[in-house]
Amino acid sequence: MGSGHAHRLYRHGHSPVHRLPAHTKIAAVLAFVLTVVATPREAMWAFGAYALLLAAVAALSRVPARHLLTRMLIEVPFVAFAVLMPFVAEGPRVEVLGMSLSESGLWGAWNVLAKGTLGVAASVLLASTTELREILLGLQRLRMPPLLVQIASFMLRYGDVIADEMRRMRLARLSRGFTARGVRQWGVLAKTAGALFIRAYERGERVHLAMISRGYTGTMPTADETAATRVQWSSAAALPLAALAVCLMGWWTL
Repeated sequence: MGSGHAHRLYRHGHSPVHRLPAHTKIAAVLAFVLTVVATPREAMWAFGAYALLLAAVAALSRVPARHLLTRMLIEVPFVAFAVLMPFVAEGPRVEVLGMSLSESGLWGAWNVLAKGTLGVAASVLLASTTELREILLGLQRLRMPPLLVQIASFMLRYGDVIADEMRRMRLARLSRGFTARGVRQWGVLAKTAGALFIRAYERGERVHLAMISRGYTGTMPTADETAATRVQWSSAAALPLAALAVCLMGWWTL
């Protein structure tokens, strides 16, 4: 956690959002997501207002829409689940385009799609404007258990190392003429997975011994303890406060 490690979601910039301390942005995104989840699903206009708020933040941070949308594709499995809900849910049925769909399933699908999409968009904006190291330090400043911070740090830092090891093993198989065409090749793939596990375990032991030899005692040093100013907290709180106002209006108009 002491050295820089850029991740693919991050987009370098010098916008006001980029300059905010990481822990203020993490707290703001968490509060925003909780507010979105607390919004009644029947207040459909409120979710449009949330989308406009996130669009304003994206414009302020100068994050292109294409960058944001392509990285939101991670929610595709949840979209597929939501699409199936009207067909499998029970309860009163309604006719939509000649199909008999569950009314409760339609509301459930809308609830998952709207709230899930907004949560993913807010998370992508956070990752696009905050470096990985800053996110980990921000979690530490927010008093997240140090052990969880360390686990997250090691997982994110060495995930690329394991992925690179997988690429090398794949190239080694291809250089020997291996192609996975059916069930008969599953044995080779299973042995590859076992070898990858052993290599990752051995590398983890080597890394741990190297850390101990350099004075690691179970805690990571904090490089910066600079506290956020009142102005920075106020700027970060603008998004969740605006969302809270929309949420209260949504409940009021029901």
